[in-house]
Amino acid sequence: MSDKKTQATAGDDDITLQQDFSSGTGDDGKVTLVTREGLDKLKEELQYLKDTKRKEVAQRIKEAISYGDLSENSEYEEAKNEQAFVEGRILELEEKVKNAKIISEHHKTKTVQIGSTVCLKNLTKKKDEDEVYTIVGATESDVFTGKISNESPVGNAVLDKKKGDVVKIHAPSGPVEYEIVRVD
Repeated sequence: MSDKKTQATAGDDDITLQQDFSSGTGDDGKVTLVTREGLDKLKEELQYLKDTKRKEVAQRIKEAISYGDLSENSEYEEAKNEQAFVEGRILELEEKVKNAKIISEHHKTKTVQIGSTVCLKNLTKKKDEDEVYTIVGATESDVFTGKISNESPVGNAVLDKKKGDVVKIHAPSGPVEYEIVRVD
């Protein structure tokens, strides 16, 4: 495991993050790299779980208890399982929010960093269309919206590279080569 250094901007404050990009997504006190939008989504989900979902589950448990014998009460068991899931997710989100480091979505560097949008040409499959991805922290990755994690094979391979560089990725389907066409 090698540490990579990246420059991130949070509002007007410049911060330097030293993060092992092959580590987890923020559990156990590790840094959670997120954009401001991603942090807002985490906080929104956390607030929903605390203010709304907890109350809904508590009401379901109360209702299930009113049915009597808890040993054969499937509604009670389901509600208790959901409560455990909700409480676990709340703890996970609190940890991620607590350890969140805001990354900038725009970089002044010419190399690919977290927050950069990168345009890639697939040299292996010789596709007509280039692939465009925004490199984000693992918490907000969503391949369907073009956001890939810095920990993913493609995301990790293009970090610190520049326009014109060719990277080889060892994907589950086999090796793939990409040329970096543009870095925004």
